[in-house]
Amino acid sequence: MMQDGHLTQTTEKRLMLVSGGGYPELSERIAERLDMELGGVELMAFANGELYARYLESVRGADMFIIQSLCAPVNENLMQLLVMIDAAKRASAKRIVAVIPWYAYSRQDRKTKPREPITARLVANMIQAAGAERVMTMDLHSGQIEGYFSFPVDHLTAMHTFVDYFVDQGFQDAEDAVVVAPDTGEVKVAKQLSGHLRLPWAIVNKMRDRPGHSEVTHVIGNVADKRVIMIDDVIATGGTLVNAAERLVDEGAIEVSAAATHGEFSGDAYRKLDDSPLKEVVVTNTLPLKEDEPRAKIRTLNIAPILASTIKNVFTDESVSEVFMGENQLF
Repeated sequence: MMQDGHLTQTTEKRLMLVSGGGYPELSERIAERLDMELGGVELMAFANGELYARYLESVRGADMFIIQSLCAPVNENLMQLLVMIDAAKRASAKRIVAVIPWYAYSRQDRKTKPREPITARLVANMIQAAGAERVMTMDLHSGQIEGYFSFPVDHLTAMHTFVDYFVDQGFQDAEDAVVVAPDTGEVKVAKQLSGHLRLPWAIVNKMRDRPGHSEVTHVIGNVADKRVIMIDDVIATGGTLVNAAERLVDEGAIEVSAAATHGEFSGDAYRKLDDSPLKEVVVTNTLPLKEDEPRAKIRTLNIAPILASTIKNVFTDESVSEVFMGENQLF
């Protein structure tokens, strides 16, 4: 349209949702919640292991939300995400948002010994270099990872999902219940959960002598004759929670349940948790569960509605904090 001698055009914003190959089931749930279809993308690996991505429709001018949880195989899924971001950038997408429910390498967020890398920062640099302009993720292991990016990071939390679940289980205001942090690093999250459930809280103190191995030294707080909820951000090998559960039972706890946003369950974690004193292990579906492992104690909560609502608000330039009633920052 010509106006005052200039060509003008008004275009509508366009939302496109695409999925990597890491965890397409979660992407489908998000798309269903938004009442839309996932965009078509061809993903393949060449015989030499190199990855390839091509969008099957025009993405020009679109707000692209690329969903890829960095589950196993971690490095392959990370590289696939980078390739998809680059393809979207070169195809003239207007804005590229990387939706990463589980941010791999998040525990390598600082140097603890000489000559170590800070791999969480390296991953952030690669995502930025590929062409992403925003990242959306869930319950980072350390809040400082947000600062590794020079663009907006939507740091979401599953806290209210856990609160709703444990309220339904009769924990709110219960005189025989307590929230426990399995180590000192989770004290703030444990205090927040205990505040929502109006319960006391306690701490399991541990010493870690090497990666993946820890020893409980003592419990701070009263857990005798109590139902215990332990809250953590991620369950990897399960060693921390199993050791803590055994100590809590020794201290007189009636039953012990565990909750964590990310169920990584590496190594023999499934078997270890199944054989432990834990009554129940509650995780969200930021990561897929393995089909051929014992899962009788594992309950999965759906965080697709949280991710879908956040994607909608980012696309429409509305507040992300409103999705969480102003409590999306736990660190």
